[in-house]
Amino acid sequence: MPRKLRDLIRELTRAGFVERGGKGSHRNFVHPNVARPVTLSGSDGDDARRYQEKAVRLALKEAEI
Repeated sequence: MPRKLRDLIRELTRAGFVERGGKGSHRNFVHPNVARPVTLSGSDGDDARRYQEKAVRLALKEAEI
């Protein structure tokens, strides 16, 4: 069962990512140690797609270094 977008956003903010804003339903999260911003689209209650979960996982891994 896929996780909700609100769970991914919660993980990003706990790791020190800051929401930079976005256009429409898109939100960009940036971190000083991560090269690219993480973009999530959809509302908080939507199911996260596989590529969104993968992007968050990779960004969290990169932020730990």
